[in-house]
Amino acid sequence: MTSHTDPGGSFRLSGTSITLNRFGYGAMQLAGPHVWGPPKDVDAAIAVLREAVAMGINHIDTADYYGPHVTNQIIRQALHPYPDDLVIVTKVGNRRGADQSWPFALSAKELTDAVHDNLRNLGRDVLDVVNLRAGGLDGPSYASIEEPLSVLADLKRQGLIRHIGLSNITARQLVEAQSITQIVCVQNRYNLAQRDDDAMIDVLAAEGIAFTPFFPLGGFTPLQSSALETAAASLGGTSMQVALAWLLQRSPNILLIPGTSSVHHLRENLKAATLHLPPEILADLNAIGSSTEHKDSPPQQGH
Repeated sequence: MTSHTDPGGSFRLSGTSITLNRFGYGAMQLAGPHVWGPPKDVDAAIAVLREAVAMGINHIDTADYYGPHVTNQIIRQALHPYPDDLVIVTKVGNRRGADQSWPFALSAKELTDAVHDNLRNLGRDVLDVVNLRAGGLDGPSYASIEEPLSVLADLKRQGLIRHIGLSNITARQLVEAQSITQIVCVQNRYNLAQRDDDAMIDVLAAEGIAFTPFFPLGGFTPLQSSALETAAASLGGTSMQVALAWLLQRSPNILLIPGTSSVHHLRENLKAATLHLPPEILADLNAIGSSTEHKDSPPQQGH
C-alpha cells in the first residue's frame, strides 16, 4: 500500500525523524458498540483502514483498551506488514472493566502490561508513540504525573517505545512532563466551541510539538451548532468538514484524528483538507467559542 496524497499538509515532530500528514485517523470506532467487543462487520473495519492508508493517511491513533484488544488486532489484520511511513500512536493509562467502565490504570505494572499488550496485538517490536492518558473521561485530573510518566520514560530507555506524548493534561502537567522526558505530542479535547487550550496550542507550536484535538464536534450548544451549520451551508460542505477545516487553519501543529467505521464517511471527512475558509467565515467561526476556563484550575461544580 503506497500513499499518493498528502491530506492537509504535513508536520514534523520536533527532535524526531517522524513527519505526519496532518489528517490522520482515529480507530476508536472500529470496535463494537460503546467501544466494546468486535464490530458487527470486521471486513468493513478492515476496508476503512486500508482506504485511509491508500488516501494518504500515515497517522493512526489507537489504544489497546479499545475493545479491549479488538481495535489493535483489526489494525494488525488490515495493515501488517505496515507501510514504512505509517505511524501508529497509542494510549495507556486506562483499562476496561468487566462492566465496560474506563478505570485508571496508572501503576507501574499496569502501564508496563499495557505497553506489552499494544506490542503484541499490533505485531510490533517497538511502539512509535505512546501517549500517557492522565485525565479521566470528563477532563484532566490536575494531579502530578511524575510517577506514571517515569515508568514510560524507563520503557523508552529499554527500547520498547520510541517517543512519548500526553493525553488529557493541563499546561502545568506539560511543564512537569518536559522535566522528565521529551514530549512530542499532546492530545486534548479542543474544538470551535471548547477552546481552553488556545494558549497551550501556541506554546506547543513554537516548540514543534503536535497538538491532536479529540471530539471536533463535541460540546456544542444549539446556537453554536446553528452558526456552524450556517457556515457549512455557505461553503457547500458539512458541519464536520468545516469544523475540521477550522482546526487545520487554526495552527500548523494541529493534527486531526477523526474516526469513522464507514469508508464513505472517511472520504467525506478527508474533503475537509481541501476546504478553505475565507476571512469573513473564519471570523464568524472564531466567535463561536472562546476560552472561559483555565485547565490549571479544577473545574467548577457540575462541569
